[in-house]
Amino acid sequence: MADAPTLPSINRVLALRLGAVLLLVGLLLWSAWVSRELARPREQIVTVRLAETIARFVDAEARAQKDPQEGQARTLAYLKAAEAAVKDMGTGGRVVLVAEAVLAGEVPDATPELERRIAARLAAEKQ
Repeated sequence: MADAPTLPSINRVLALRLGAVLLLVGLLLWSAWVSRELARPREQIVTVRLAETIARFVDAEARAQKDPQEGQARTLAYLKAAEAAVKDMGTGGRVVLVAEAVLAGEVPDATPELERRIAARLAAEKQ
């Protein structure tokens, strides 16, 4: 019987070099992934009780017993300020949700911040 043909054995040095190159490529890919994860800004989710905030303002305007035209103008200004404040709060990786839309989970409440921003905008418009 004839001897079966044998495959040439892989040179040990070549195998070590190939392994080193594969390890280096793996480490480079891993370090690129870690760098991307660390550099990416984290999203922060907050809620605001927008309906409650607007309802309080509308109730106060209704009880003020002032001219209806002026009350309507103040309410419109308040709604515009509220919209702009929510838009400003939703920058820089921050997600603002209406509290009534959140069914479960603990999400920080940013309603006091919203009210401060609205008050600041209204004060700036008066000047």
